[in-house]
Amino acid sequence: MKILLTGAAGFIGFHTAQVLLARGDEVIGFDNFSPYYDPTLKEARAKILATHKKFTMIRGDILDRPALGKAMQGVDRVIHLAALAGVRHSFEHPEEYIEINIKGFFHVLDEVRVQKIAGLIYASSSSVYGGNGKLPAEETDRTDNQVSLYGMNKKDNELMAHTYHHLYGIPVTGLRFFTVYGPYGRPDMALFMFTEAILKNRTIQVFGEGKMQRDFTYVDDIAAGIIASVDKNYPEEVFNLGCGRKEELMDYIGAVETACGKTATKQFLPMQPGDVRASLASIEKAKKMLGFEPKTTIREGVPKFVAWYRKYYGE
Repeated sequence: MKILLTGAAGFIGFHTAQVLLARGDEVIGFDNFSPYYDPTLKEARAKILATHKKFTMIRGDILDRPALGKAMQGVDRVIHLAALAGVRHSFEHPEEYIEINIKGFFHVLDEVRVQKIAGLIYASSSSVYGGNGKLPAEETDRTDNQVSLYGMNKKDNELMAHTYHHLYGIPVTGLRFFTVYGPYGRPDMALFMFTEAILKNRTIQVFGEGKMQRDFTYVDDIAAGIIASVDKNYPEEVFNLGCGRKEELMDYIGAVETACGKTATKQFLPMQPGDVRASLASIEKAKKMLGFEPKTTIREGVPKFVAWYRKYYGE
Protein backbone atom coordinates (compact mmCIF):
# COMPACT_ATOMS: atom_id res chain seq x y z
CA MET A 1 0.00 0.00 0.00
CA LYS A 2 0.87 3.66 -0.23
CA ILE A 3 0.60 5.12 3.26
CA LEU A 4 0.79 8.67 4.56
CA LEU A 5 2.38 8.67 8.02
CA THR A 6 2.18 11.92 9.96
CA GLY A 7 4.85 12.31 12.63
CA ALA A 8 7.18 10.01 10.70
CA ALA A 9 10.28 11.59 12.26
CA GLY A 10 8.81 11.04 15.72
CA PHE A 11 9.61 8.14 18.02
CA ILE A 12 6.70 5.80 17.26
CA GLY A 13 6.37 7.05 13.67
CA PHE A 14 10.01 6.21 12.92
CA HIS A 15 9.68 2.62 14.14
CA THR A 16 6.34 2.14 12.37
CA ALA A 17 7.75 3.46 9.09
CA GLN A 18 10.67 1.04 9.29
CA VAL A 19 8.38 -1.97 9.60
CA LEU A 20 6.10 -0.78 6.79
CA LEU A 21 9.08 -0.24 4.49
CA ALA A 22 10.60 -3.60 5.40
CA ARG A 23 7.47 -5.37 4.21
CA GLY A 24 7.32 -3.41 0.95
CA ASP A 25 4.82 -0.60 1.55
CA GLU A 26 5.45 2.88 0.15
CA VAL A 27 5.55 5.45 2.96
CA ILE A 28 5.05 9.20 2.62
CA GLY A 29 6.31 10.81 5.83
CA PHE A 30 4.82 14.15 6.89
CA ASP A 31 6.52 15.93 9.79
CA ASN A 32 7.25 19.51 10.85
CA PHE A 33 10.36 18.58 12.93
CA SER A 34 8.96 20.52 15.88
CA PRO A 35 11.55 21.77 18.42
CA TYR A 36 9.38 20.47 21.29
CA TYR A 37 12.42 18.25 21.93
CA ASP A 38 15.86 18.07 20.30
CA PRO A 39 15.18 18.13 16.54
CA THR A 40 18.58 16.57 15.81
CA LEU A 41 17.13 13.28 17.07
CA LYS A 42 14.29 13.66 14.57
CA GLU A 43 16.81 14.43 11.83
CA ALA A 44 18.73 11.26 12.73
CA ARG A 45 15.58 9.16 12.44
CA ALA A 46 14.67 10.80 9.13
CA LYS A 47 18.15 10.15 7.77
CA ILE A 48 17.75 6.43 8.43
CA LEU A 49 14.32 6.35 6.78
CA ALA A 50 15.68 8.22 3.75
CA THR A 51 17.91 5.23 2.92
CA HIS A 52 14.80 3.33 1.80
CA LYS A 53 13.80 3.73 -1.84
CA LYS A 54 10.09 3.65 -1.01
CA PHE A 55 10.23 6.43 1.56
CA THR A 56 9.61 10.13 0.95
CA MET A 57 9.74 12.77 3.69
CA ILE A 58 7.62 15.88 3.31
CA ARG A 59 8.43 18.64 5.78
CA GLY A 60 5.06 20.08 6.54
CA ASP A 61 2.68 20.99 9.33
CA ILE A 62 -0.76 19.46 9.91
CA LEU A 63 -1.98 23.01 10.56
CA ASP A 64 -1.14 23.80 6.91
CA ARG A 65 -4.25 22.30 5.30
CA PRO A 66 -3.20 22.79 1.64
CA ALA A 67 0.21 21.14 2.21
CA LEU A 68 -1.40 18.28 4.11
CA GLY A 69 -4.00 17.77 1.40
CA LYS A 70 -1.35 17.67 -1.30
CA ALA A 71 0.67 15.08 0.65
CA MET A 72 -2.41 12.86 1.03
CA GLN A 73 -3.17 12.62 -2.68
CA GLY A 74 -3.32 9.06 -3.95
CA VAL A 75 -2.67 7.29 -0.64
CA ASP A 76 -4.47 4.11 0.46
CA ARG A 77 -4.31 4.73 4.21
CA VAL A 78 -3.39 7.48 6.65
CA ILE A 79 -1.61 6.75 9.92
CA HIS A 80 -1.88 9.89 12.04
CA LEU A 81 0.72 10.01 14.82
CA ALA A 82 1.71 13.70 14.67
CA ALA A 83 0.76 15.51 17.87
CA LEU A 84 2.12 17.63 20.66
CA ALA A 85 2.86 14.98 23.29
CA GLY A 86 3.39 15.07 27.04
CA VAL A 87 0.97 15.53 29.92
CA ARG A 88 3.07 18.00 31.92
CA HIS A 89 4.02 20.25 29.01
CA SER A 90 0.31 20.82 28.32
CA PHE A 91 -0.12 22.71 31.61
CA GLU A 92 2.22 25.45 30.44
CA HIS A 93 1.20 25.57 26.76
CA PRO A 94 -2.53 24.89 26.57
CA GLU A 95 -3.11 26.94 23.42
CA GLU A 96 -0.57 24.93 21.44
CA TYR A 97 -2.23 21.67 22.49
CA ILE A 98 -5.67 22.83 21.40
CA GLU A 99 -4.32 24.15 18.09
CA ILE A 100 -2.15 21.17 17.13
CA ASN A 101 -3.94 18.23 18.71
CA ILE A 102 -7.51 19.27 17.99
CA LYS A 103 -7.45 21.59 14.98
CA GLY A 104 -4.61 19.59 13.42
CA PHE A 105 -6.52 16.35 13.95
CA PHE A 106 -9.57 17.93 12.31
CA HIS A 107 -7.49 18.83 9.25
CA VAL A 108 -6.31 15.22 8.90
CA LEU A 109 -9.76 13.74 9.43
CA ASP A 110 -11.54 16.15 7.10
CA GLU A 111 -8.93 15.67 4.39
CA VAL A 112 -9.49 11.90 4.63
CA ARG A 113 -13.17 12.64 4.02
CA VAL A 114 -12.58 15.02 1.11
CA GLN A 115 -10.14 12.70 -0.65
CA LYS A 116 -12.21 9.57 0.11
CA ILE A 117 -9.21 7.75 1.60
CA ALA A 118 -10.05 4.19 2.57
CA GLY A 119 -8.96 4.27 6.21
CA LEU A 120 -7.53 6.35 9.06
CA ILE A 121 -5.55 4.88 11.95
CA TYR A 122 -4.76 7.46 14.63
CA ALA A 123 -2.93 7.70 17.95
CA SER A 124 -5.02 8.05 21.07
CA SER A 125 -3.57 7.50 24.54
CA SER A 126 -4.03 5.71 27.85
CA SER A 127 -4.42 9.26 29.20
CA VAL A 128 -8.07 9.20 28.07
CA TYR A 129 -8.85 6.98 31.08
CA GLY A 130 -7.96 9.93 33.31
CA GLY A 131 -8.83 9.47 36.97
CA ASN A 132 -10.93 6.32 36.48
CA GLY A 133 -8.83 4.21 38.83
CA LYS A 134 -10.24 0.94 37.44
CA LEU A 135 -7.58 -1.58 36.44
CA PRO A 136 -7.10 -3.04 33.97
CA ALA A 137 -8.57 -0.31 31.77
CA GLU A 138 -10.97 -1.67 29.14
CA GLU A 139 -12.07 0.06 25.96
CA THR A 140 -15.67 0.07 27.22
CA ASP A 141 -14.79 2.01 30.40
CA ARG A 142 -15.95 5.61 30.77
CA THR A 143 -13.44 8.21 29.63
CA ASP A 144 -15.05 11.44 30.81
CA ASN A 145 -12.99 11.91 34.00
CA GLN A 146 -10.06 13.76 32.42
CA VAL A 147 -7.15 14.90 34.62
CA SER A 148 -4.94 16.48 31.93
CA LEU A 149 -5.40 18.68 28.89
CA TYR A 150 -3.50 16.08 26.84
CA GLY A 151 -5.97 13.35 27.84
CA MET A 152 -8.83 15.67 26.96
CA ASN A 153 -7.25 16.30 23.52
CA LYS A 154 -7.10 12.59 22.79
CA LYS A 155 -10.65 12.01 23.99
CA ASP A 156 -11.75 14.84 21.68
CA ASN A 157 -9.97 13.09 18.79
CA GLU A 158 -11.90 9.89 19.48
CA LEU A 159 -15.21 11.78 19.58
CA MET A 160 -14.43 13.61 16.35
CA ALA A 161 -13.44 10.37 14.60
CA HIS A 162 -16.63 8.69 15.81
CA THR A 163 -18.73 11.57 14.50
CA TYR A 164 -17.03 11.52 11.10
CA HIS A 165 -17.53 7.77 10.84
CA HIS A 166 -21.20 8.20 11.73
CA LEU A 167 -21.76 11.03 9.24
CA TYR A 168 -19.50 10.03 6.35
CA GLY A 169 -18.72 6.33 6.81
CA ILE A 170 -14.96 6.88 7.14
CA PRO A 171 -13.16 3.80 8.55
CA VAL A 172 -11.42 4.98 11.74
CA THR A 173 -9.32 3.09 14.27
CA GLY A 174 -8.05 4.79 17.44
CA LEU A 175 -5.13 3.27 19.34
CA ARG A 176 -4.69 3.98 23.06
CA PHE A 177 -0.95 3.68 23.65
CA PHE A 178 0.35 2.77 27.12
CA THR A 179 3.76 4.21 28.18
CA VAL A 180 5.81 3.46 25.07
CA TYR A 181 9.60 3.12 25.35
CA GLY A 182 12.53 1.90 23.29
CA PRO A 183 15.52 3.00 21.15
CA TYR A 184 15.32 6.49 19.65
CA GLY A 185 12.83 7.35 22.42
CA ARG A 186 11.85 10.88 23.36
CA PRO A 187 14.20 12.85 25.66
CA ASP A 188 11.26 14.09 27.74
CA MET A 189 10.26 10.58 28.80
CA ALA A 190 11.31 8.85 32.01
CA LEU A 191 13.54 6.14 30.53
CA PHE A 192 15.64 8.66 28.61
CA MET A 193 15.96 10.98 31.62
CA PHE A 194 16.79 8.13 34.01
CA THR A 195 19.45 6.70 31.67
CA GLU A 196 21.05 10.07 30.99
CA ALA A 197 21.18 11.00 34.69
CA ILE A 198 22.54 7.64 35.86
CA LEU A 199 25.29 7.52 33.23
CA LYS A 200 26.30 11.10 34.09
CA ASN A 201 26.15 10.49 37.86
CA ARG A 202 23.29 12.90 38.39
CA THR A 203 20.35 12.50 40.78
CA ILE A 204 17.14 11.14 39.26
CA GLN A 205 13.76 12.53 40.26
CA VAL A 206 11.29 9.82 41.25
CA PHE A 207 7.72 11.09 41.36
CA GLY A 208 4.88 9.59 43.33
CA GLU A 209 7.42 8.68 46.02
CA GLY A 210 8.39 5.75 43.78
CA LYS A 211 5.03 4.05 44.33
CA MET A 212 3.69 4.49 40.80
CA GLN A 213 2.92 1.58 38.48
CA ARG A 214 2.87 1.57 34.71
CA ASP A 215 2.08 -0.70 31.78
CA PHE A 216 5.38 -0.17 29.93
CA THR A 217 5.10 -1.13 26.25
CA TYR A 218 8.07 -1.68 23.95
CA VAL A 219 7.93 0.32 20.73
CA ASP A 220 8.25 -2.70 18.39
CA ASP A 221 5.09 -4.15 19.92
CA ILE A 222 3.30 -0.84 19.41
CA ALA A 223 4.40 -0.70 15.75
CA ALA A 224 3.07 -4.24 15.22
CA GLY A 225 -0.30 -3.17 16.64
CA ILE A 226 -0.44 -0.11 14.40
CA ILE A 227 0.29 -2.15 11.29
CA ALA A 228 -2.27 -4.81 12.22
CA SER A 229 -4.82 -1.98 12.52
CA VAL A 230 -3.88 -0.75 9.04
CA ASP A 231 -4.36 -4.21 7.57
CA LYS A 232 -7.64 -4.97 9.36
CA ASN A 233 -9.02 -1.46 8.71
CA TYR A 234 -12.17 -1.97 10.76
CA PRO A 235 -15.10 0.39 10.11
CA GLU A 236 -14.81 1.93 13.60
CA GLU A 237 -12.82 0.64 16.57
CA VAL A 238 -10.72 1.75 19.52
CA PHE A 239 -8.02 -0.55 20.91
CA ASN A 240 -5.72 -0.53 23.90
CA LEU A 241 -2.13 -1.20 22.91
CA GLY A 242 -0.18 -2.05 26.04
CA CYS A 243 1.98 -4.86 27.34
CA GLY A 244 -0.80 -6.04 29.63
CA ARG A 245 1.59 -6.12 32.63
CA LYS A 246 1.65 -3.67 35.55
CA GLU A 247 5.24 -2.93 36.55
CA GLU A 248 6.45 -1.09 39.64
CA LEU A 249 8.27 2.14 38.85
CA MET A 250 11.11 1.09 41.15
CA ASP A 251 11.52 -2.18 39.23
CA TYR A 252 11.72 -0.15 36.01
CA ILE A 253 14.41 2.05 37.56
CA GLY A 254 16.17 -1.11 38.77
CA ALA A 255 16.26 -2.42 35.20
CA VAL A 256 17.85 0.87 34.08
CA GLU A 257 20.43 0.68 36.87
CA THR A 258 21.33 -2.90 35.92
CA ALA A 259 21.68 -1.99 32.23
CA CYS A 260 23.82 1.05 33.10
CA GLY A 261 25.91 -0.86 35.63
CA LYS A 262 25.35 1.88 38.23
CA THR A 263 23.07 2.58 41.16
CA ALA A 264 21.09 5.79 40.86
CA THR A 265 21.02 8.55 43.45
CA LYS A 266 17.29 9.16 43.90
CA GLN A 267 15.23 12.15 44.96
CA PHE A 268 11.71 11.06 45.88
CA LEU A 269 9.01 13.62 45.09
CA PRO A 270 5.17 13.78 45.33
CA MET A 271 2.83 12.99 42.45
CA GLN A 272 2.74 15.63 39.73
CA PRO A 273 -0.52 17.24 38.58
CA GLY A 274 -2.08 15.28 35.71
CA ASP A 275 -0.36 12.00 36.64
CA VAL A 276 -2.20 8.87 37.69
CA ARG A 277 -0.94 6.41 40.28
CA ALA A 278 -1.19 3.36 38.03
CA SER A 279 -1.95 2.27 34.48
CA LEU A 280 -2.70 -1.16 33.08
CA ALA A 281 -4.23 -2.10 29.74
CA SER A 282 -6.70 -4.85 29.10
CA ILE A 283 -5.46 -6.09 25.72
CA GLU A 284 -7.94 -8.92 25.20
CA LYS A 285 -9.81 -7.03 22.47
CA ALA A 286 -6.58 -6.22 20.58
CA LYS A 287 -5.45 -9.84 20.91
CA LYS A 288 -8.73 -11.13 19.51
CA MET A 289 -9.29 -8.61 16.72
CA LEU A 290 -5.74 -7.59 15.75
CA GLY A 291 -3.74 -10.67 16.69
CA PHE A 292 -1.80 -8.35 19.00
CA GLU A 293 0.77 -10.24 21.08
CA PRO A 294 3.28 -7.99 22.88
CA LYS A 295 6.54 -9.89 23.28
CA THR A 296 8.99 -7.60 25.10
CA THR A 297 9.25 -7.23 28.87
CA ILE A 298 11.12 -4.39 30.60
CA ARG A 299 13.93 -6.84 31.41
CA GLU A 300 14.51 -7.20 27.66
CA GLY A 301 13.45 -3.78 26.42
CA VAL A 302 15.23 -1.46 28.87
CA PRO A 303 18.73 -2.86 28.09
CA LYS A 304 18.01 -2.36 24.37
CA PHE A 305 17.29 1.31 25.01
CA VAL A 306 20.38 1.77 27.19
CA ALA A 307 22.57 0.06 24.55
CA TRP A 308 21.15 2.43 21.90
CA TYR A 309 21.69 5.47 24.14
CA ARG A 310 25.33 4.56 24.83
CA LYS A 311 26.05 4.07 21.14
CA TYR A 312 24.16 7.15 19.94
CA TYR A 313 25.62 9.53 22.53
CA GLY A 314 29.01 7.84 22.91
CA GLU A 315 28.54 7.26 26.64
